[in-house]
Amino acid sequence: MGLTPARLEWRDRAPFDIDFEDVYFSREGGREETHHVFIHHNALAERFARWSGERPFVIGETGFGSGLNVLSAYHCFLAHAPPEARLHVVSVEKHPFTAEALHQALSVWPSLGEAVDSLLRQWPAPVRGVHRLMLDERVTLDLHFGEALEMLATLDGRVDAWFLDGFAPGRNPDMWQPVLFEALAAASRPGATLATFTCAGEVRRGLAAAGFACRKVPGFGRKREMLTAHLAPTPGHDAPVEPARATTPWFQPPPPARAEAPIAVIGAGLAGTTVAHALARRGRRVTVFDPQPAGQGASGNRQGALYIRVAAETNVQSRFYLAALQYATRFLERLDPHHTLWQPCGLLQLAGSAREDERQRRCIDAFNLPDTLLERVDRSRAEALAGVSLADSVRSALYYPAAGWAAPGELCRTLMTTPGIQQRHNRVTALTPGGAGWQLALDDGATAEYDQVVLACADRLDEFISPEWLPIQHIRGQVSEFTLERNAPVATPRCVVCADGYTPPPHHGIQSIGASFAPHDREMAPREADHGHNLARLAAALPELARQLQPLAPRARVGIRCATPDKSPWIGPIPDGERWQHDYALLRHDATRVPAIPGAYLPGLWTSAGHGSRGLVSAPLAAELLASRLCDEPMPLERGLVDHVHPGRRLIRDLIRNR
Repeated sequence: MGLTPARLEWRDRAPFDIDFEDVYFSREGGREETHHVFIHHNALAERFARWSGERPFVIGETGFGSGLNVLSAYHCFLAHAPPEARLHVVSVEKHPFTAEALHQALSVWPSLGEAVDSLLRQWPAPVRGVHRLMLDERVTLDLHFGEALEMLATLDGRVDAWFLDGFAPGRNPDMWQPVLFEALAAASRPGATLATFTCAGEVRRGLAAAGFACRKVPGFGRKREMLTAHLAPTPGHDAPVEPARATTPWFQPPPPARAEAPIAVIGAGLAGTTVAHALARRGRRVTVFDPQPAGQGASGNRQGALYIRVAAETNVQSRFYLAALQYATRFLERLDPHHTLWQPCGLLQLAGSAREDERQRRCIDAFNLPDTLLERVDRSRAEALAGVSLADSVRSALYYPAAGWAAPGELCRTLMTTPGIQQRHNRVTALTPGGAGWQLALDDGATAEYDQVVLACADRLDEFISPEWLPIQHIRGQVSEFTLERNAPVATPRCVVCADGYTPPPHHGIQSIGASFAPHDREMAPREADHGHNLARLAAALPELARQLQPLAPRARVGIRCATPDKSPWIGPIPDGERWQHDYALLRHDATRVPAIPGAYLPGLWTSAGHGSRGLVSAPLAAELLASRLCDEPMPLERGLVDHVHPGRRLIRDLIRNR
C-alpha cells in the first residue's frame, strides 16, 4: 500500500520530475498558466459566483503534483463564491511529493498563504487510498493516492469540472488511455466541463469517444492550442442502475437529504456526536436524542486507545481501519491542536509469542507502509519507546507513531458544542414512517418528526431494526482506574501499550488499564474478578507497573461495546430487508445473475453502529462517510471500502450463500 514519492530535481527553484523528465510548473508563469488553462477555461469564477446548490461544487483533477492547480482554484472560490457555498476537490496522484518537497515547491508562491499552511499541516503519508483534508470549513480536498486509472474507477462521487493534468502524453503514456477518458465520463455530472493543456490527437479522440464534446482554444505562452470539453448528454444516462453499480446494484445509494431538512441522531456517544458534528459543520440542523449527557456509556471512559489490528495479509477490513486511523488523527489534530482531548504519543502492539511475532512480520511485508505510519521494532526499541521494561515474553512489536489515546467522553461533549447541534434529553421509544420521513415517539409522550434519522445507538439498534438484518453482539468491558500518589515513582508507559489489553500513559494522575471482554454480557455492576483479570493481563506486558498497582484500590468503569458479526461497523443507509430478499432472490441460485434493480432502502434511515472497541478510530471516518452521502458529496473512501461497511453487506452475503 505504500507508494514511491516523486523523485525531484530543482531547476530555477521549480520541481522537475526525474522519472518523467518534465517540469511541474514554470516558476515565471506557472500560476498564470494554471489560471488560463484550468480556471478560465472551466469558467470557474463565473460558476462559483452563481453557485447556490445544496451540495458543494466538485472539481476533479488528474495529477495533484505540487498542488498549484488546487490552491489556485481554492483562492478563486474564496474570491467569487457566496459565503454559504462549498467546494470539494478530488485529486489523484501516483507519486506524491514529500512534505518537505511540497513546502519547497509552494514557497515560490507566498501569495497562496494560509491554504499552503493548512495543506502542509495535514499532508498524509504516501499510502494508497483516499485521504480527506479540510483546507478550511468550506473547502474539502480528497487526495486519491494511487494509479489514476485505478483510483478514478473506484471514485464514489460525481464531478462538475475536470483539470486533466499530469505529464504530457509523450512523457506519461500509461495515464492517457481510453479507459481514463471513460472513467472521467462515468464520474461526471451531466454537463461537466474539462480543460487540459494538451491538444494531442489521441487525447481529443479519446475524450470524444467517451462522450465529451471537445474544442480547441488558444493555449498559454508558447503553447499554441489546448483543449476544452463538456460532457454531452448520452442515451441511458438516467438508467435505473448506474454503470458503476452494474454488478452491485443493491449498494446504489438512496437520494441525498434536502438541505433544509432537519436531521435526528439517536445516541450521544462517539458514533452519534461525530455524525452530528459532521452534519452541523456542513450547515445542517441536527437534534441529538439521548436521555443521558453526551459521552456516557461505552463512550464515557477516561481514556481509549487509537488502536487497530491489521491482518497478516492485505484485506478490505484492514484497509478500512488504516484509512480510519489516518483520518482520525487528522480529525483530532484539527479539532484539538493543543492536545487537551488526546495525545499522539504513539502506540505499541506487543508480540508476546513466536506466532504473533511471525504474524507481525508478515503484516509489515504485506502492507509495505512508511515507518511514519507503521514500523516493526525489536524488543530493545519497544522498551525505549515505552520508557519502561517489558515482560520477558515480549519479542518485538508493531509501532504506530501517529496513534495514541483520546478521552472519548470529553471528545463527545466537545463535539456537541458545534453550532447547529441541539440535544433533547429524551429516550426515543419508537420510530414510525410517515409523511416525508419519520415520527419519533419519546419517553415523555411527545412526538417529533424528521426527514432523516441516524441510528447511532448500537446497544438499542434491535429496538428499531430487526436483528435478522443488522445483528449486533453486546460485549461487556470493565476498565480499572488507579489513582497514582503524587510524586511517587511509578513505571507508567510513555506511549500506549497494547497486548491482550491496553495501557495508556496516565491522565490527570489516573492510570487506566483494561478492558475486560465478555461477549453476550450486559451486566453493569462492577466485578472484583475483572480487576484481577485486568492486572494479570497487565503483568503479561508491563510487569513492574502491575506490581506497583497491585496494592492500590481500583475504581471500575463498565461499558457495553457493540460489534457486528464480521467486526466491521455498519455505516450507511438501512436496507429494506424484505424487499432485498425478494428483489435479489436469484442470487440464492446463481450469484452471477445480478438483477438490474437498485437497492430499496427505508427512506431517510441511516446508521453508524457496531464500532466495537475501535470506535475512537472508526467513528470520525464513519461520520464523514454518512455526512458525505446525505449531503451529495464524493465519498471519503474508495467504492469497495464504502461497500465493505455498508449495512446491507450481510444480507447480500447470506443470499449468495443461500442462508
